[in-house]
Amino acid sequence: MNKHHYVVIMAGGIGSRFWPMSRQDYPKQFLDILNTGRTLIQWTFDRFSTFIPLENIYVVTSQEYSDIVQDQLPQLPVANILGEPSRKNTAPCIAYISFKLLQADPLASLIVAPADHLILDKTAFTKVCLEALSFVNKHNAFITLGIKPTYPNTGYGYIQYEQQSVSDNVYKVKTFTEKPNLELAKTFLASGDFLWNAGIFVWQVKNIIQAFERYLPEMYDVFAAEKDKFNAPGEKEALLAIYPLCTNISIDFGIMEKADNVYVIPSSFGWSDLGTWNSAYENLPKDYLGNAVAGDNVIVIDAVRCMVHASNDKLVLLQGLDDFIVVDTKDVLLICKREKEQEIKEYVAEVKRNKGDQYL
Repeated sequence: MNKHHYVVIMAGGIGSRFWPMSRQDYPKQFLDILNTGRTLIQWTFDRFSTFIPLENIYVVTSQEYSDIVQDQLPQLPVANILGEPSRKNTAPCIAYISFKLLQADPLASLIVAPADHLILDKTAFTKVCLEALSFVNKHNAFITLGIKPTYPNTGYGYIQYEQQSVSDNVYKVKTFTEKPNLELAKTFLASGDFLWNAGIFVWQVKNIIQAFERYLPEMYDVFAAEKDKFNAPGEKEALLAIYPLCTNISIDFGIMEKADNVYVIPSSFGWSDLGTWNSAYENLPKDYLGNAVAGDNVIVIDAVRCMVHASNDKLVLLQGLDDFIVVDTKDVLLICKREKEQEIKEYVAEVKRNKGDQYL
């Protein structure tokens, strides 16, 4: 393992599209969505621990989740669990870890990865990550991992890339496109030069900090003013001063879509961002009628193509449903047409209006 290779696992999101299982005080990255015996953040940690030194694995999360991370990843040094004082999207999170690492290791190269993605082929994933680290260590370049699309998904961002490689399996990025409509997604798929944006990035820390200075100068200035307090007793107080001054912006909008040194590695490693109940449905085994069931105490009769998630504490019997999401928790039962899953956020807002925060 290379002592200058680092990873930061971003674990601060709420995961509201996985309500009612995902809650504000215990969101989806800490849940066993696929009924595997491991939570999403544990799977993510396991993937990286095979080729990144343990002491170089960091988790950035909301301060309120720090204890959960510590509980679920007891082998991770407590000092490597970084709590943000407020949610400001991915750019401040990445600025924080980057300034912190630069102070400790000017030669640091960093993989940035969400905590809640599913990756089935760990060997292929490791190979791609090491290829990306090798490339960024030789070039002032930002690598994003692109997934070869298998169907016109409208829930993912897309990356268009040059057809001529600049190195083995590394291509220059032409454009980023946010979630397209179905017709555009079909066009992207047919063209052959678009990939799904996995939201996994690789770069040298010193180079991303230069990009902050160029493209997000106000954010750069507030972090740079406090940088001497990182890895020191004043770090938490520095964050309390920094975060209220930061814009709520993603690294994609803030830097990646503006920079001219962005490259992509087209990849196939069984990836899903597990953003919705339908993505869970796609990744769970199904019975002969197409039902995906996570839970050992569920009986399905004359139901087809349903996504069912239930605890083992209660018997759940389903009859006659066609294309439904059924999620049963100790205090909430959700029954929703699968085609309406994108509206779950609206249903959560309706719950908040009618019932307050009790069920959120």
